[in-house]
Amino acid sequence: MKKVWLSAAAAAAFVAAFAAAPASAQDDLSSAPRYGSWGFELKSGDNNVKPGDDFYRFAEGLATDQMQIPADRSRYGSFDKLTALSEARVHAVLDNAAEKATPQNEKIGGFYKAFMDEAKIEALGAKPLSADLDAIHAAKTREALAHLQGGTTDRFGRAFFDVSIDPNLNDSDHYAVYLSQGGLGLPDRDYYLEPKFAEKKAAYQAYVASTLKLAGWAEPDRYAKAIVDLETQIAAASWAKADSHDPEKINNPMTVAELEKAAPGYPWKAYLDGAHVAGVPKFIVAEKTAFPKIAAIYAATPIDVLQAWEAYTTADGASPFLSKAFVDNNFAFRNKTLQGQPEQKARWRRAVTATNGALGEAVGAEYVAAYFPASSKAQMEDLVANLKTAMAGRIQNVSWMSPETKAKALEKLAKFRVKIAYPDKWRDYAKLSVDPSDAYGNVERAAAFEWARQVARLNQPVDRDEWGMTPQTVNAYYNWGNNEIVFPAAILQPPFFDPDADPAINYGGIGGVIGHEITHGFDDDGRKFNGDGMLANWWTPEDLAKFTEKTKELGAEYSEMEPIAGSKINGDLTMGENIADLGGLNLALDAYHASLKGKPAPIIDGLTGDQRVFLGWAQVWRGKSRDDALRQQLVSDPHSPNMARVNGPVRNMDAWYTAFDVKPGDKLYIPPEKRVKIW
Repeated sequence: MKKVWLSAAAAAAFVAAFAAAPASAQDDLSSAPRYGSWGFELKSGDNNVKPGDDFYRFAEGLATDQMQIPADRSRYGSFDKLTALSEARVHAVLDNAAEKATPQNEKIGGFYKAFMDEAKIEALGAKPLSADLDAIHAAKTREALAHLQGGTTDRFGRAFFDVSIDPNLNDSDHYAVYLSQGGLGLPDRDYYLEPKFAEKKAAYQAYVASTLKLAGWAEPDRYAKAIVDLETQIAAASWAKADSHDPEKINNPMTVAELEKAAPGYPWKAYLDGAHVAGVPKFIVAEKTAFPKIAAIYAATPIDVLQAWEAYTTADGASPFLSKAFVDNNFAFRNKTLQGQPEQKARWRRAVTATNGALGEAVGAEYVAAYFPASSKAQMEDLVANLKTAMAGRIQNVSWMSPETKAKALEKLAKFRVKIAYPDKWRDYAKLSVDPSDAYGNVERAAAFEWARQVARLNQPVDRDEWGMTPQTVNAYYNWGNNEIVFPAAILQPPFFDPDADPAINYGGIGGVIGHEITHGFDDDGRKFNGDGMLANWWTPEDLAKFTEKTKELGAEYSEMEPIAGSKINGDLTMGENIADLGGLNLALDAYHASLKGKPAPIIDGLTGDQRVFLGWAQVWRGKSRDDALRQQLVSDPHSPNMARVNGPVRNMDAWYTAFDVKPGDKLYIPPEKRVKIW
């Protein structure tokens, strides 16, 4: 459940990343994988572990131990079966489009064909970079370089500051232009500043040098050191991710004149002109105290180093679309060194990812037509309604909140929008030019097309029908600005949702996901928005103080968890996701109880209904990561690792103690009076 700036708005997504399992040509694309005879694999758990000591291992330990992470992945788990299925299905769609072009699939087929033409790409070598590098060579002033940095909305490369367009935090009916800190090539500022990442930082400098050398830039070794020193300065000036995720802290509207006064040293007008947003009267500045420091770094850095940095970031971003030398160099650092991934993904998988990124909804329309059963949408609508009812009940019955704030919370819940499976209207790509012989150009034209689409809507009302994920994405999200929960088609399959499974398993799976996204509307960030998606305080001071205290208690629990030696969970960074996991599982259990309509839950293979709900939740988090990938997640990702997403919520739920007879002395045991109860 990742908080990200999507094209539509700030959102909280269910998972951060996936590692797809290899799919063979013989894979059955007609149906999703099944789990046991009633939706759960009974032999997945470790019977030598008490549920009260480690519920994750009790439920999924044996299956996790038997898992082998594919060589082309940095992590593997339950999600990956669905992701592999989605990839294989999209692969079939794209292969068909490349061979049998129609007006509907011609562009996705052409984009895919260009990426798959490895011989053509190999023959070109570094030539596709030449125009972009020539422009960098010609930019001999800070103003010219800032203009180029603004233009990275249309081409490869990075900027010292990032720009995005999303619904206005202060006026959710209209869009705003957001400016945020940028400039870093490593996953997080900690990689530059923490001694435990010194080896990765040294490898990064070697990667910068090799990338510049491949691009034909002079003195690659000297400039690589200067670039890493430059980014280290930016890292020291940058905000921590936990602060950058706080919508109140990043809500700093400024005019261009105010921005120039607050952060002198950076040519703001040139940058904004390059990004095609120079005429916007006011911007929302995110990390306002970091901006003057980063601007000063830009002003003090020699021009030739700034040019080399821009050349490196351009080649770095372009590498996946260039010759094998670039691809292999990029993989060796970004996947193998940073995440411990031994082998590169097959080219067709990379082609699927690239085509999804450029023409996601055009691919999605073909995917839905071929693979999504309409009946699943109707069943999901019923489940969502049940989970919303459960949330209303929890709001009404929560003991720590006043009637005044409860009324506001119920008002927000009543305004929730729900999107299931796929958009009601598909994105129009008619103005995007795709050349089946130009992989590099296709990616840059797709970026320019998307940015032009966003800029063109600045004076338009917010499009509340827009989706921030494609139907073929195995994920879900809550959107602050639209106050909506969204469930793409690809997640509506086992282990999340199986129409033939025991209802308790479905409630623990997709019910937990639905509840998670609903709870995001009331987590540490979501609670700052009202039912219309506006940043507004609807809490009494007393209720807010109680809520804050409870979140601190929950954060302290997670901050004590150490998934890998020397690296603990950051309870502040993961706060929203942890609140949503706890709330989501509570809602799933409540909704399951309501679905029984007063009848006792059946016993299946000796397991009660409540036990099966908890096991259904654990099953979706079955998975493991390579050590380097896990370390990266712990410093840069707002999601806790899989083990914590199971053990963290259950140990705060009274029903779990009853269901599995958890007693004092068990490792996960928390006394009743100290269990965190938020929603």
